[in-house]
Amino acid sequence: MARTVILTLGRLPKALDLARALHRAGCRVVIAEPFSMYLAKVSNCVDANVRLTAPAVSKVAYLDELAALAAREQAALVVPVSEEAPHVAGLVGREPPGTQVYSVSQPELLAVHDKLAFIHTGQRNGVTVPETAAFGTREAEAIAASGEYLIKPRLSCAGRGVTFYPQGAPLGAVQPGEEVLVQRRVRGRELSTFSIVHEGRVLGTVVYCSVIKSGTVAVCFRRLTDQHAVERWVEQFAAGTRWSGFLSFDLMVTPEGVPYGFECNPRVNSGVHFVQEADVAAAILDPASVRQLRYRDETLRMQFYTCLTETQKLMFREGFAHHFRSLREASDVTWDARDKLPFSLMTFTAGNLLWRSFRTGRPIGEVATDDISWTA
Repeated sequence: MARTVILTLGRLPKALDLARALHRAGCRVVIAEPFSMYLAKVSNCVDANVRLTAPAVSKVAYLDELAALAAREQAALVVPVSEEAPHVAGLVGREPPGTQVYSVSQPELLAVHDKLAFIHTGQRNGVTVPETAAFGTREAEAIAASGEYLIKPRLSCAGRGVTFYPQGAPLGAVQPGEEVLVQRRVRGRELSTFSIVHEGRVLGTVVYCSVIKSGTVAVCFRRLTDQHAVERWVEQFAAGTRWSGFLSFDLMVTPEGVPYGFECNPRVNSGVHFVQEADVAAAILDPASVRQLRYRDETLRMQFYTCLTETQKLMFREGFAHHFRSLREASDVTWDARDKLPFSLMTFTAGNLLWRSFRTGRPIGEVATDDISWTA
């Protein structure tokens, strides 16, 4: 009998990549989602869809329902996908018999999801990170006085709430109860990574840069092959933490080539779209057997509909030619000739996100995680 794998999100293209990879590796794929309609729901690689209470509504109900679903489906694996990962990690230690959660424990995951805790974790493991302190401390005041700096929430996603300041600018005030950080600004080239790790050993790392953004979220991205210092940075962090599972970072590489990791995302990001499908499945199902992930031939990929919208916004304006060229050259992450409906019906399946974006005036990439993010 095929192994049942539960994916805890289906609304994003990276979830569709995981569903296709696992299905084609012989698994039965179940999607557990707070939305009633979403991208992967119409995929022929998904065997069942179950709606759960959103973590933002009730963390307890979400985890109880996920545990009950894993028991009912006799799932071999529960695989977190995106910003719901900290919630799913709470299932570690309370899994039904025969079920494994593809995640480290919740305390371990929160030690890198929390942006201040991540800085401390990086320092303990000897990797370069920007000088960072909690707002309201003497250390924060010293950072602000001695150079360019930024303020950002301790718990957030998609680059929300980040504000940049010149050297000496007053720290000002924050909302009561809001936990924010003051961080030294590092100038350089911003890069992102995606790795799959097993017991501290990196099975493979994708290093990529944003080509087109929707708000703060990259929707067209290019894989880079010459970032060895970044790869070594990731390997040192993974080995020091003995990590297992998905591990992603945002880094700034200085003109001298020194990478500074300023944010850890213990989940899947867009880098997964560059990894060969069979290797994604193997790294999840039998990580000890994988020596090195192989990568797809494409080095420029995109979310077509969002890139099209961003390109149309620049019609007759600066940047249009760059966007149009990228739109023409990149391959779409959703299109698959063996599984056509997710691409063909994307406007329909994304209706919930489109409405939320229209109602709030925020990009789809930002509203897509409002109901699943760990914010406290």
